[in-house]
Amino acid sequence: MVGHAFMGLAHSHAWQTAPRFFDLPLRPDLAVVAGRDAQRTAAAAERLGWRTSTTDWRELLARDDVDLVDICTPGDTHAEIAIAALQAGKHVLCEKPLANSVAEAEAMVAAAQAAPDQVAMVGYSYRRVPAIALARRLVAEGRIGTVRHARGLYLQDWLSDPATPLSWRLDKAKAGSGSLGDIGAHVIDLVQFITGEHLTGVSAQLATFVEERPVASSFDGLSGVGDAGGATGPVTVDDAAVFTSRLSGGGLALFEATRFALGRRNAIRVEINGTDGSLAFDFEDMNVLHVYDAHDPAGLQGFRRVYVTEPEHPYTGSWWPTGHGLGYEHAFTHQVVDLVEGIAAGAHPAPTFADGLQVQRVLDAVERSAADDARWTPVEG
Repeated sequence: MVGHAFMGLAHSHAWQTAPRFFDLPLRPDLAVVAGRDAQRTAAAAERLGWRTSTTDWRELLARDDVDLVDICTPGDTHAEIAIAALQAGKHVLCEKPLANSVAEAEAMVAAAQAAPDQVAMVGYSYRRVPAIALARRLVAEGRIGTVRHARGLYLQDWLSDPATPLSWRLDKAKAGSGSLGDIGAHVIDLVQFITGEHLTGVSAQLATFVEERPVASSFDGLSGVGDAGGATGPVTVDDAAVFTSRLSGGGLALFEATRFALGRRNAIRVEINGTDGSLAFDFEDMNVLHVYDAHDPAGLQGFRRVYVTEPEHPYTGSWWPTGHGLGYEHAFTHQVVDLVEGIAAGAHPAPTFADGLQVQRVLDAVERSAADDARWTPVEG
């Protein structure tokens, strides 16, 4: 694994947990973690269960005991590490968004296509929340008919205080974009995943509300402490993104991503309206899927609250008894399960690098539309 901060912690937990609850055809072995600082990386290896550590990710490529490279670093490093790993014969799991540009993502897809025996998967983990996976199944079965509307909102508030210091997520050179790529990419992927359709064009606006922030002296997760000397630096990404879009099946879609929605710590809201019914999901109540069936008899119509913890539901049969809910970390475990099963079967589990490239093209269209006074902008490819 390359990187051991927020996502590295989540991925490490998943690699440790998956074989304890699921009957996997291969057993993950946590060989080595790479980071920039030798002391911190060694401490992370001991804490997170990795056998060894290194400060040079290239060492992973030469090791015979490394079959897969898990990339948990900022977006500006994804392309170099992933391409090198694929060329070295390794499978790759790469955090989202796939890259910082369409060109980088295209190069990553080309590397994956040139290595058909290797799995190249991008980590859109929210797909594997059981309620989301159930929504996908219901749409695929035709339960809501033809999709007419889709809404995807991702609302956070951790940047609403202007005193919150700078981090790599506020640096376009490292992050590629702000709320758009960091969290907006998730709801773009979720809407496309649930509907089985893709976005064809967008009309978008981006906003940066706080353009200067304190330079950080230290960080713990997403929060940090500003420099005691009062030094500040520029914010070079968007704080919020809103855009309308059209689905390939003809339906309309609306998206919002912000890190300035006070009171919303991590609110992911998706609603799909079809000709025969609707589905609604809210991550703040993540074990529930709201299902509306237009064919229910008059007087009994309404959203049905389905608590997604039954053995018949996706993934849940390997966990706790019915009614015992799951949490944020379980989606990462399910990601490991699907990845390992795909490797064992010689398959390419979704989302593939090609799926990640498609989301990257949507992000690119949003940025181009916003820079052109919200002009309607087709999604290329």
